[in-house]
Amino acid sequence: MLKLKYLFNNIDLAEMIVKNWGYDETSLDMFKYYRISSNAIYPFKSEGKNQLLRFAPTNEKLKANLLAELDFIAYLRDNCYGVLEAVNSNSGEPLIEVQTPWGQYFASVFKRVPGVRMDAADSSDEIVFSYGQALGRLHRLSSQYTSGNYQRWSYGDVLDWIQDELKDDPEQAAAMQETEMLRDYFSAIPKSESSFGLVHYDFEYDNVFYDEESKSCYVIDFDDAMYHWYAMDIGKAFESLQDGIAVEAFEVKKQCFLEGYLTEFEISYDLDELLPACRRFANLYGYARMLSSIKEKWTNEPEWLANLRARLENSLRQNSSCFGQKFK
Repeated sequence: MLKLKYLFNNIDLAEMIVKNWGYDETSLDMFKYYRISSNAIYPFKSEGKNQLLRFAPTNEKLKANLLAELDFIAYLRDNCYGVLEAVNSNSGEPLIEVQTPWGQYFASVFKRVPGVRMDAADSSDEIVFSYGQALGRLHRLSSQYTSGNYQRWSYGDVLDWIQDELKDDPEQAAAMQETEMLRDYFSAIPKSESSFGLVHYDFEYDNVFYDEESKSCYVIDFDDAMYHWYAMDIGKAFESLQDGIAVEAFEVKKQCFLEGYLTEFEISYDLDELLPACRRFANLYGYARMLSSIKEKWTNEPEWLANLRARLENSLRQNSSCFGQKFK
């Protein structure tokens, strides 16, 4: 999540940035459907086709991570995987740095994928099977992937970042302890091509689209991709499934998801053993990101910002409640 000061809607900024690509001027009224979280996303059209402008301040992102993300997406597309497609800017590059009155930004544009988001599709066995199959194929391709000049960061780099964020705050002793416990736990788990690689990290309903015509899934938003155990993605998918279907149907749909996954990739490790640690990693990472986001505070904040801050502070309390518990 971006720092709160970057969550304000800024149409002028979006217009300045989008002019680095081809666009239909009459489509800029679509900017009102923007959303901002880990990036600012503004929809528009180019030659009548829907596209998405994505940008974030350069001090919030690592350029090497962004370039590695684009490289991985291109690799997936080359292997006929259903994934979003980057659009080159007028200068011929898929990632640009833009100097603006509001600071320097990284920006990219992506074509909209076909289909509807998983949370708007029904949870039929066919669709859940396809959801699992898409993740299995992603992991299979990841296991065969060799990064180019740039490499995404790993879970270890994330833990380093978390420690750096927390180290000067004496109130974060429990979070620091949780970071070390996770580092020790994961360092003892063997890595192999069939268990560890570049994961999506947010393989959840809002990042997966089901296309009825092709009977397959398309995946977006690799912004949080990192090198981790493949169990990380499976656990996130399970949580998304659980949130999207009736409680009594979960075990059946979970099995359906796994059947789809196993048509593409083998689970050669103890999934049940790794899932709790992966949940704790996601919990800690989310905690650190929220803490970083809300550090700054201003007088007379607008109501929406004050409400968001209150929700994030409540989430911080919930996330920290399990810090330091021993692994079973």
